[in-house]
Amino acid sequence: MPRRPGAPTLDRVSEEVRELSEDRTGADAGTQDAVLLFVGGPLDGRVEIREARHGEPLPTVTHVHLHGGPKVVHRYDLTPLGPQAGVYHLRPRQTVRDQSVAE
Repeated sequence: MPRRPGAPTLDRVSEEVRELSEDRTGADAGTQDAVLLFVGGPLDGRVEIREARHGEPLPTVTHVHLHGGPKVVHRYDLTPLGPQAGVYHLRPRQTVRDQSVAE
């Protein structure tokens, strides 16, 4: 069943054809998607493709896990491996002393 262009649908199949950033021409020529790998912590082994239209990868990524207990925060620092690749390494935990408790 043909549908009108731009008509709203719940169909999960997209008719849009996407090209890789390196194949595009025009204003964004010369920019490429970045492949980012996470090492350590809850994101260990995750691979993320950051599209060139989002700009350069962030130097630090913060992951916050919310659950029944206190929130758990992990920070990852970027180590570039070239113009289109990088590795986010888990930042070592810093011990924080609670100054509100008398010794």
